Amino acid sequence: MATEIEKVAERVAKLRAQAEKFAGPLAEAEAQLEAVREAEAARRAEREGEYNRHVVATSRDRADEAAHSGDDAHARFLEALSAEPWFAAYVEYRSARYKRGHVLTEAQRAQTALREVVTVPEQRWYEAEILDEIQRTVEKQAAALGAKFSEELDAQREAFVAEQD
Repeated sequence: MATEIEKVAERVAKLRAQAEKFAGPLAEAEAQLEAVREAEAARRAEREGEYNRHVVATSRDRADEAAHSGDDAHARFLEALSAEPWFAAYVEYRSARYKRGHVLTEAQRAQTALREVVTVPEQRWYEAEILDEIQRTVEKQAAALGAKFSEELDAQREAFVAEQD
């Protein structure tokens, strides 16, 4: 049994010697890896700072550009909307409310001019629910497009920060 113990002890000693032989280079490699990681983190932090300074410096112009980026689309929307038969019919339907309001206002003025007690009712205003539904649909789709744009901005930032000089 003693020979087996000696064999195992000898093997342990050899492995320990090998481990000690590689411990120095391993420690050096690990230190080098950590230094490279720290340098990369510092480089990324500098690039991120550069990107953030650029974003701040150009934000007003970019915000103005973004705000007006829909102007042409808005004009096209109004033109296309006005050409839609359902829209023209809805406008005609809604105009009846305004016509009624003008008639009531004219009658109220006439009774006031005649020094009569005003018996003409006030105009009743009510909201058109179709507009709310259109607006909800537009906002939902616009928010989705805005989220896509946000993802593109995040990708630009990451690409800029990750770029190697």
